[in-house]
Amino acid sequence: MINKNNNMRNVLVGLLLLSFSITGIAQGKLVRLEFTAASLQNNKGGEDPLRQLTVYLPPGYDQGTQRYPVIYVLHGYGGTDSVMMSVWINFKQLLDEAIKTGKMRPMIVVAPNSNTKMQGSFYTNSSVTGNWADYIGKDVVQYMDKNFRTIPDRKSRGLCGHSMGGNGALKLGMLFADTFSAVYALSPAVLNWHGDFTLSSRGFKRISKLNNEEAIIKGLNESDQTGDFDAFFAAAFTAMAEMYSPNASKKELLADFPVSYIKDSAVYDPKVISQWEAQFPFNMIDHYLPQLRSLTALKIDWGRNEEFSHIPFTSLQFSKKLEAYRIKHFAEEYIGDHGNMLGGFEGRIFNELLPFFDNYLL
Repeated sequence: MINKNNNMRNVLVGLLLLSFSITGIAQGKLVRLEFTAASLQNNKGGEDPLRQLTVYLPPGYDQGTQRYPVIYVLHGYGGTDSVMMSVWINFKQLLDEAIKTGKMRPMIVVAPNSNTKMQGSFYTNSSVTGNWADYIGKDVVQYMDKNFRTIPDRKSRGLCGHSMGGNGALKLGMLFADTFSAVYALSPAVLNWHGDFTLSSRGFKRISKLNNEEAIIKGLNESDQTGDFDAFFAAAFTAMAEMYSPNASKKELLADFPVSYIKDSAVYDPKVISQWEAQFPFNMIDHYLPQLRSLTALKIDWGRNEEFSHIPFTSLQFSKKLEAYRIKHFAEEYIGDHGNMLGGFEGRIFNELLPFFDNYLL
């Protein structure tokens, strides 16, 4: 005679084991690696060419032979690969759930570490600190294609980033349109002058007063507690100067600046101003029209309650310029600030960014 209690117990155990099995299959994994970036070797600024990558491998990667599209994620100013992928945003949780629920098919996602001594590369080649655009567009892509089962084709490579990383996504999308096909910029910073990002910013005066990397970084670290935007911008402007207007003969800060101060009087340098403006993605549009038109998809979004006042204005300005050139793209303002609507299952990454790449990568 069949024991109904035992039979029911066996069924429940079987269902439990099946549940554990399905859960295991649905889990991807994060790995952190490092490699020496050729584009950063022998730089004059003392930046370490040994770079870290945080890589998400989708469920079943280790058991199969399938090749996958790759999404490249660029972090913001002051961030790193691991902060972006694990600390600030729980990318693994979002990616696992997106794949499980069909928002996104299995893909590889990689965040490169682009942090510098001044806390940011702005994804720009510099004669002093190294070639940070080439580091992403060449070194990281080549490393991923060599060491992982990627689909080594531009149509299967997406590029995205937040803040400084959003700037970098737009810039590298133009510079390396033959490498990446789909680009998504979240709250892209310093696309052009406006608001809190202008030549009249008190951050430039702070730089002239301190004229020392350690003192500027100390002020940046303290600004986390004090909310001192002048200290933040002093550090960010110094990082930008070492990328946009590098000068190895300037021993203290390794750069020229568009604004300096003699006592309380501002002195403007038209040559350096032009160097900076040539690196702004808004101005780059004019010179990269074929590349922009070649992209499979391009999207920009920003929060209307953004703490950095230049971001909503210049993001819309960037979109309007693309529209004037009849470059197809998506642009969206949402109710949110610089970062409060990015993470979680209600956020932009899960509901907008991941489905975007599912739609536009092959």
